[in-house]
Amino acid sequence: MEKRVDYYSLAPEAIKIMMEMEKYTKTSSINRTLRELVKIRASQLNGCAYCINMHTTEARKMGETEQRLYCISAWNDCTFYTDSEKVALELTEHVTLIPNKGVPEALYDRIRNHFSEKEYVDLVILINQINSWNRISIAMGNKATTE
Repeated sequence: MEKRVDYYSLAPEAIKIMMEMEKYTKTSSINRTLRELVKIRASQLNGCAYCINMHTTEARKMGETEQRLYCISAWNDCTFYTDSEKVALELTEHVTLIPNKGVPEALYDRIRNHFSEKEYVDLVILINQINSWNRISIAMGNKATTE
């Protein structure tokens, strides 16, 4: 990985906290495939090529199809995402772009048709976690590579 600052060495305690949160998201109530779709969509919105590359690679390893990966930026116009995935991706867009979109009550109601309160909390934490990683990655100059 190419980066401008070795932030892992310079701020190990902060990265340790980020990694602990990452561990939590991996054991959350949200299934693995949806976690990766959410991470990809947020990373697209934030323009984080490093994270898009990482999470599409991970999703492929889990068996995600190329069709679903290629079309995630247009999820709302596709029939091959489930209703649960669509509402989670909509929430991802709203939380990632929260100054412009907020999280309206109608979206929360749609989310609750598919996810429990605990799952809602886990989704919001997951979305915030990937947004944090995107911002760190972009600010530190991480580049997507073929490694």
